[in-house]
Amino acid sequence: MKPAIGLIEVCSVASGFEVTDSMVKVAGVELVEAHPVCPGKFIVLVTGRLSDVQSSVDKGIDKAGEFLIDTLIIPNIHDDVVRAIRGITDVDFVEALGSIETMTVATCIVASDAARKRADVKLIEVRLAMGLGGKSYFTLTGEVGAVRTAVNAGCKAVQGFGIVVHKMVIPKVHKSLENVVL
Repeated sequence: MKPAIGLIEVCSVASGFEVTDSMVKVAGVELVEAHPVCPGKFIVLVTGRLSDVQSSVDKGIDKAGEFLIDTLIIPNIHDDVVRAIRGITDVDFVEALGSIETMTVATCIVASDAARKRADVKLIEVRLAMGLGGKSYFTLTGEVGAVRTAVNAGCKAVQGFGIVVHKMVIPKVHKSLENVVL
């Protein structure tokens, strides 16, 4: 069984530290990320068994109170999503390049998970609102047809609840761009 991932987003950095502490004190969860994001918000991501993640997010919601902006729980998150968030992917070269840019952290996580589950692609990076004015994006690579399928699946997964700023597929990237995304 794949692990779950849970997200809490708050509109206060100080509250974010309190929320993080309360969430990681729940047995069975592992902290993936906890840090300020633009514009002056704070995100906390935990992973583990679904029941532990649910308990952790519930604790975070209670602690966040009036500062709560958003929450998300995804059961059976693809392992590559957590690795891409942490920046520990094993991509050596870029074939076709795909990307989805979103308005929120939660939308980006949902879209990247759906994209990776739908097609045989490799996630390069999942960037969550760091230096992006609160927006998020992910990049992936693979055979051009698989990349198109993944990008379309990611966009479809967030229809109706998330905002996609832009999506794109480049069939064959120039070597200079490859050096930028890896």
